[in-house]
Amino acid sequence: MTKRLATLMYHELSRPGEPLCESDRGYAKYAVDGGLFGEHMQRLATEGFQGVSVSRALADADDSATVAVSFDDGCATDLTIAAPALARLGFTATSYVTTGFLGRRGFLTPSLLRELADAGAEIGSHAVTHRFLTDLSDSDLTSEVADSRHQLEQIIGRPVTHFSCPGGRFDRRVVDAVRRAGYTSMATSRIGLHEPGGDVFNLPRIVVTAGATAEYVASVSRGQGLATRRLRSAVLDAAKAMLGNRVYVALRAVTFGDRSR
Repeated sequence: MTKRLATLMYHELSRPGEPLCESDRGYAKYAVDGGLFGEHMQRLATEGFQGVSVSRALADADDSATVAVSFDDGCATDLTIAAPALARLGFTATSYVTTGFLGRRGFLTPSLLRELADAGAEIGSHAVTHRFLTDLSDSDLTSEVADSRHQLEQIIGRPVTHFSCPGGRFDRRVVDAVRRAGYTSMATSRIGLHEPGGDVFNLPRIVVTAGATAEYVASVSRGQGLATRRLRSAVLDAAKAMLGNRVYVALRAVTFGDRSR
């Protein structure tokens, strides 16, 4: 059987009555309830999947039912909610951390980041400031990509070799910068499964949003129901390309009270 890798993309996990790191609707729609996240992982385990880090998933070339679990931004709930839920099942994950967010309310601190890494989580980079990389000058792009890796390695004392693009924005210039910085993969927001021999610097993922059911997570991990989501994503990508990032984000903010991630 040919293995096709699903990579799940989470952000902050929520608890009833506790504020999120950010309050706008565009952010909140990505915040999955912590209890529901546990149900997601339990459903994967029940169906014979194993949740693993990006490194483990890419290195595991056999046909075992592995699903890569990833988190963007570096919220404190990666440690306080996700890590215990994953550990109970013998799962692991990759946390892509935005270094400029460290120490902000609701995000990991450097000491908590070390604790997360020591607990077995793989740490990847999600740039320094979370700006869209395609909008940056060459020098700023290099700083976002390379400086974040150096900062994370200084904190956790381990190599950081995986990168994810803020907002999913990337182009050939971004890929080249990520390669030069010494990363071995780059995760995007492109919806789909990673095919054997596919480009690891255009690693597709499946975003999991608030209210997603355990059945949904299990089905997309099997590669089911992705065609419709890819079509919707292609329409949004075309709008972003036509309008440009600033206009697109401003339009969503005015129309939906929403901020594109």
